[in-house]
Amino acid sequence: MSIDTMIGVDLAKSVFQVHGASMNGEMRFQRKLSRQAFRTLMARHPAAAVVMEACGSAHYWARVLSGFGHEVRLIAPRYVRPFVKRQKNDAADAEAIVVAAQRPEMRFVEPKSEAQQSAAILYRSRQRLVRQRTETVNALRAALYEFGHVIPQGIRHVGRIRAILEAPNSDLPALMREECLAMLEQLAVLNGWIDVKTAGITELAAATPVSKRLQTMPGVGPLVAMAVETFAPDMTSFHNGRDFAAWLGLVPRQFSSGGKERLGRITKAGQADIRQMLIIGAMSRLNWMGRKSILESSWLARMMARKPRMLVAIALANKMARQIWAMLTKNEDYKNPMPVMAA
Repeated sequence: MSIDTMIGVDLAKSVFQVHGASMNGEMRFQRKLSRQAFRTLMARHPAAAVVMEACGSAHYWARVLSGFGHEVRLIAPRYVRPFVKRQKNDAADAEAIVVAAQRPEMRFVEPKSEAQQSAAILYRSRQRLVRQRTETVNALRAALYEFGHVIPQGIRHVGRIRAILEAPNSDLPALMREECLAMLEQLAVLNGWIDVKTAGITELAAATPVSKRLQTMPGVGPLVAMAVETFAPDMTSFHNGRDFAAWLGLVPRQFSSGGKERLGRITKAGQADIRQMLIIGAMSRLNWMGRKSILESSWLARMMARKPRMLVAIALANKMARQIWAMLTKNEDYKNPMPVMAA
């Protein structure tokens, strides 16, 4: 059955604004509905193209509306903003969603399954705990610095902090030591929770064919593999690996004009979780290869000879992103295209 109606939906917790139009943009109806009334309307409405911003609860409603027989599309909010008219309100937002969706060059966000969203919650729970651990360690370092003790950055120096606080001949005030020891206890609890979350992610990564395939690539462990499987759309939605790397924000920002090309820092557009983990994986890969001998003729050796280490890691992360696209579109395990290390 052909679809002749497009419905733009401005989502909210309680009140939904709906804008119905023909496929060529002619308005057919506008309604403000409660949550239950919206569900009832969409259950009874003939199959239509339903468009929403990819915001909170959008993936849930995408699954519900797909079950009603509708063709659901999600748009990144920043792509809708240019089409909002002068007066911003829910009705204008719903209309702008329809106008944006009818652009032939518009890119859509693939709705996530329940399994993907559940894995995302687990992944981001671990990330939140890691941030809390970093904040606690920095608070301890700041407290000791106020009393003349300089502690280097990094979680590996926590033992040094404990030694200073528990020293029998410590010159630190009793109250200060008591508070810092309490923070160390919090740190131990956080480490325990991080280990639990990491084990959960590792177990998930070992159970899915996609994650197992991704882990055949050097620098890709369970965390990187689960980030790609959880947050990345279907790889067939990208024309090539460069498009996937650009979607991750791993390409330089362009300031080109008049035929003169100027490149800046990476754009950092798109999915931040995958980009962050790929850069961490690339840096880990560089550290491992640094203990070996890298072939002088390889592109990696040439870059390391003339570029900062972080820039080389970003370039390697870009290459890894393109290789991931090739692996998943061809359903093949990792194959090293060119050796970079001496035997």
